[in-house]
Amino acid sequence: MDIQLFIPCFIDQLYPQTAFNTIQILEKAGCKVHYNPKQTCCGQPAFNSGYRKEAAKLAQKFLVDFNADLPVVSPSGSCTGYIKRHYQNILKDKPKLLQQFEQMKDLIYELSDFLVNILHVEQLGASFPHRVCYHDSCAALREYGIKDEPRRLLAQVKGLELIEMKESEACCGFGGTFAVKNSAISTAMADKKIQNAIATGAEFIVSTEASCLMNINAYCAKQKIPIKGIHLVDVLAG
Repeated sequence: MDIQLFIPCFIDQLYPQTAFNTIQILEKAGCKVHYNPKQTCCGQPAFNSGYRKEAAKLAQKFLVDFNADLPVVSPSGSCTGYIKRHYQNILKDKPKLLQQFEQMKDLIYELSDFLVNILHVEQLGASFPHRVCYHDSCAALREYGIKDEPRRLLAQVKGLELIEMKESEACCGFGGTFAVKNSAISTAMADKKIQNAIATGAEFIVSTEASCLMNINAYCAKQKIPIKGIHLVDVLAG
């Protein structure tokens, strides 16, 4: 199957290896991956900060950068959830672009959803001999709607032991600019999330969202806590 790869700006700038691992996984699953190097941000940071005009410009660029006839797959439930749920409102005064988006929106997928529910692939031959717990990102869970898919993929990883932590659906404290504007609350939320993870005896916290993992890893590094956050993609590529 031919697919288009959308790499969120966060991964592109800070975690490029996760992007390369996404390509590896999709190719292993039988996909021919097309990547448009002109792609940029989907506009979510601008939208969440109240810059609707700027977000609309980025939405327009997204529709230019991606073909409406091929699936668009991304290693982020946050970005894909934002696009699927908010572009319609952002583009409501631009009927031609709105029509283009309506043709495309059902072909935009978060990676684990695409693998499990579209390709029906769960076994990727990965090995990761560690105990892990899974963090349900707020946006991936509540906006995009994935929960079982990442866990089904993790269940097929050789040597991996998945232990559910208490309050796995609670926010890690990132929330984009929330972590900056409300740093004390954000820190307390990160601490609670990480303490729940430590209580499972896990070595790693797995998530689909690089932004959550950055927040988790930054707190762990500062507090010298011996647990690490890792993207689902980087586990599946092992």
